[in-house]
Amino acid sequence: MVRQLDIAEKDRRLDKLHKKLHTFTDTSLYDYRVKHAYLPVPGEGSSNAQVMFIGEAPGEKEARTGRPFVGASGKQLDKLLATIGLSRENVFITSVVKDRPPKNRDPWPEEIALYGPLLLAQIGIIQPRVIATLGRYSLQYLLSRYKAPQAGQTISALHGKPIPVVEKYGNVIILPLYHPAVVLYGQKLRQALLDDFQVLKKLLRKKV
Repeated sequence: MVRQLDIAEKDRRLDKLHKKLHTFTDTSLYDYRVKHAYLPVPGEGSSNAQVMFIGEAPGEKEARTGRPFVGASGKQLDKLLATIGLSRENVFITSVVKDRPPKNRDPWPEEIALYGPLLLAQIGIIQPRVIATLGRYSLQYLLSRYKAPQAGQTISALHGKPIPVVEKYGNVIILPLYHPAVVLYGQKLRQALLDDFQVLKKLLRKKV
């Protein structure tokens, strides 16, 4: 098991990793970023967070600001956090792919493969107890990465169900959540998200 990092060391390592993103040229999304004067979106929040929220990729507002979840979905995420007494300052929010795909298309497998190691490095630095995936892309990437038996199952089957995995620094729970954008599509999915956030609240109250 790797050693636990103090906050100062976490901050230093995250800063170094995030600066690396500005010169990350291994993907065509870098050219798209430069062409449109976008920014990479490494993530933000507490380097000592107990929970990381991981989406799929930034949208245009995120790429303009360099901040994750600042559009309509971000407003919904903020409201969901508030229901369990959390704010952005208490958690860490990021995505698998750190640059905006053209026209907000779904990230390609090769893009997820390229950016994935950066996400894993963030997890290794922050050392969260719970990883809350937002949507199917981050869910499937991490389930495959940790060789979880649930890999390949749909988010509709897995949402709100804690999945234990093991990281180098200790035990972790993956909690699959619907993407916050689903609240725009109907009351049923909104209630499912609210219920699943209550599951998250309970997880954070006890030891993993």
